[in-house]
Amino acid sequence: MTNATAYDHDVLKEETEAFVAREVLPIAAAIDKEGKIPLALIRAMGEHHYLAPFIPRIYGGAEQDMIAVGIVNEIFGTACSSVRGILTVQGMVAMAIWRWGTEEQRRKWLPLLESGEAVGAFGLSETSAGTDAQSLETKAVRNGDSFLLQGTKKWISLGQLADIYLIFAKCEGQISLFLVERNTPGLTVEPIPPLAGLRGSMLAELRLEQCRVREDSLVGSIGTGLSMIGLFCLDYGRYTVAWGCVGIARSCIEHALAYAASRNQFGSQLSEFQLIQKMITEMVVGLEAARLLCLEAGRMRDEGDPDSIMETWKAKYFASKLVVETAGKSVQIHGASGLVQGTPVERHYRDAKVYEIIEGTSQVHEIFIAQHAFQTMHS
Repeated sequence: MTNATAYDHDVLKEETEAFVAREVLPIAAAIDKEGKIPLALIRAMGEHHYLAPFIPRIYGGAEQDMIAVGIVNEIFGTACSSVRGILTVQGMVAMAIWRWGTEEQRRKWLPLLESGEAVGAFGLSETSAGTDAQSLETKAVRNGDSFLLQGTKKWISLGQLADIYLIFAKCEGQISLFLVERNTPGLTVEPIPPLAGLRGSMLAELRLEQCRVREDSLVGSIGTGLSMIGLFCLDYGRYTVAWGCVGIARSCIEHALAYAASRNQFGSQLSEFQLIQKMITEMVVGLEAARLLCLEAGRMRDEGDPDSIMETWKAKYFASKLVVETAGKSVQIHGASGLVQGTPVERHYRDAKVYEIIEGTSQVHEIFIAQHAFQTMHS
């Protein structure tokens, strides 16, 4: 990623397309099959400032804007959603430390996270606390000049690889946030087998058993873990996921177009059948609509518009539903070939569904978007 200017998006797009074609696309199928992401790839992504591009230059970042973040996420999404997921997780961890960490925490961790020398994980989800984050059961108790953490985290992306974990825990009855390093006594990392989609996410269960961390591991203050930090970072996560959906949809369309133009049935190319043309039309228009929603959310974020939060909800909701529909249509156009394990379309089909669940389910999005519509109806 170029450091020249935050607004040279054409150059950024060209550089990122080349990087993804060279470094990600050739190993995407292997990542999906083996359920692992090479650490060397993460390092390479860091060298090009893809991991946390918004970080200020004083901490080693590229100081890019949110449109740039979106461009990068779309392009990575066309090749491998598991790798693109690194951009979300690493960005959320870096965002929390940059916006709410102490200067010491920033200087220690931001250069490492931005460069890929350290991998971060976002420790919010639990067995009984997914979308309902208020229900988390992990506890933090003051003990002299330290805190003792007790609880279990579930479905933690990059948990198997991470060097640093952001752990959400209730302290004095309020959700707070703590930095926990991988080698901290009392922390056990248990790998979780890959799911149907995003198989390279390297999920883990984190068990904290009287895990002692120093007082200066607290990020922000007691009680700001979810209400301020967590919600802000999840908003960033939704934004990147929305763009990732655009990337998958784009790839699905490209594969469908190529197949329909080369496949002959009943003496004609598939591309000449009106029902195929109907599906292609719906896919193309849906993609453009999703991208425009993402662009608007990015523009509003860059301008500091508080309404960007709701715009991001809309973008993620629409894009995640759109990509499931688009992936399904791409498979339908391919026929049996679209369900061959290990092919890009089959992988996209599995990955797409995950996006209707992570960073807030589609149903939760419908609740918040509708509530906002009623609240603003007469304003």
